[in-house]
Amino acid sequence: MKKIEICIVFIALILIQATDLMACTSAIITGKMTPDGRPLLWKHRDTGEDNNRIQFFKGKKYDFLGLVNSPDQTGIVWAGTNSAGFSIINTASYNLKDDDVKEMDMEGVLMFDALSECQTLEDFEKFLNNRKKPLRVEANFGVIDAQGGAAYYEVNNHKFVKVDANDPRIAPEGYLIYTNFSYTGRKDEGMGYIRYKNATDIILKRAPFADITPQWIFNNLSRSFYHSLQGIDLLKPEFSPEKASGWVVDQDFIPRKSSTASVVFHGVKRGENPEMTTMWTVLGYPPAGIAVPLWVKGGENQPEVMVKTSESNNAFACDKALDLKYKTFSLKRGNGGKYMNFNLIYNSKDGGYMKDIQKGESVIFNIYKEKIERWRVSGINPQELRESNKNADDVVKATYAGISCSFDN
Repeated sequence: MKKIEICIVFIALILIQATDLMACTSAIITGKMTPDGRPLLWKHRDTGEDNNRIQFFKGKKYDFLGLVNSPDQTGIVWAGTNSAGFSIINTASYNLKDDDVKEMDMEGVLMFDALSECQTLEDFEKFLNNRKKPLRVEANFGVIDAQGGAAYYEVNNHKFVKVDANDPRIAPEGYLIYTNFSYTGRKDEGMGYIRYKNATDIILKRAPFADITPQWIFNNLSRSFYHSLQGIDLLKPEFSPEKASGWVVDQDFIPRKSSTASVVFHGVKRGENPEMTTMWTVLGYPPAGIAVPLWVKGGENQPEVMVKTSESNNAFACDKALDLKYKTFSLKRGNGGKYMNFNLIYNSKDGGYMKDIQKGESVIFNIYKEKIERWRVSGINPQELRESNKNADDVVKATYAGISCSFDN
């Protein structure tokens, strides 16, 4: 009897861990809320695999870029965009499944195939309808395309429901937020309700200005330490952990110990060249990671800090962000892993490493800003893209070198 009880507890712990480690936060921001009228698709990824990288793929119909787990084999992506301007992300849902199918978690395979085959939202709907059932997924898929389409699809093994971000009856302010429950799923089941409220509060305050950008998303969502339930924001002086020990419980903030990447797809307007769909990507722990822009047009020649190195399958940018994350979550004994040393992330003395990360990231945005506007008219210049990517590589390396020096001192 004792052995049975131990097994039950062990299985329960595994299930709890698996649920926590597949917990993402995401949003579709339509052109109503952006300064240039172009849509944004955001995924803040939480998972059990720390090592992420970017990989270029030659698809059946379309070439594409994908966010992949470094150890994974080809055929799985966790966010991506293709040469037709079709971009897709997912968040796990925990209130949609209505059957007893055991072999699940095929979201990454489904997105890989969709990027290879789909151009529009309509293509994706046909893709879902025609795909062999059961789909072996329980997820919310966020999609934007180059024709102005923007929607979430709440999908289980046998059916899907489209939630259109362009429908004013559904998204009157021009945005949708998803975490780990589905609107059409079983009420009050699922997860991520506090993170959903965190993101909703932050975006709602900004919505009237209609000026949301990728950089704003990274700084105000991916690196937010606002907690809606507790009514605190660790980045504000009145809630600063410096007043105590500096150690904080890591629970229900948007960025967490399990956060491994943050991606914002900056789409195009209808009629524009879909090659300008931009995949702004932060690898590793987002408060310690630097956003770099990526385009499918670059093919195999992506910024070297974002792809696998000659020594391993891991990316330099991800490795460096993880180094800082492991310093932040340095406690190992007992419940120590649930606590973060917030003074390393942010403090009033030297700003913490997040301040240096944001400085380096601002330089990268400036490297590409003028070129992006020009490329929207004339198309991406491959030589300029290579030069800009090299400059971005240098900024990422220099930023982390500077932070390492400060830690050594």
